[in-house]
Amino acid sequence: MSIDDDVALLERVPTMRLLGDTSLRMLAIGSEQRDFNQGDLLFKVGDDADAGYIVQRGAFRVEEGGAEIVAGPGALIGELALIVAMKRPSTAIALERTTVIRIARSLFQRVLESDPAAARRLRDELAMRTSQLASDILMAGAKLST
Repeated sequence: MSIDDDVALLERVPTMRLLGDTSLRMLAIGSEQRDFNQGDLLFKVGDDADAGYIVQRGAFRVEEGGAEIVAGPGALIGELALIVAMKRPSTAIALERTTVIRIARSLFQRVLESDPAAARRLRDELAMRTSQLASDILMAGAKLST
């Protein structure tokens, strides 16, 4: 795939879209493409998380605490790893031949440092999501206690 194709894919991801064209181009240039065969591990619970992955083609089954989702083209896997050092809370296994764009946390942080406006947009989005999650938890707790 070309840099322009990678930028177009990044634009499809809501978190990435916040960054703007210049930052997306920097991410596309600095990221790397990786291929996986069916059954290959992208990562497993407890691995050091130092990158996020955007699925280009194929799909992964992402398992966490008994729950699972299928992440297909355009999905961002490991979003939080782009921002903080952590251990993986889930396992991701390729369901078929799959290609991803790997974005290292160090690259992502350099891009944010070079574009403070993009960093503010991302911060605001994450703050809104955190607020919504807290509200959802409170609502669920209220329903359970009645």
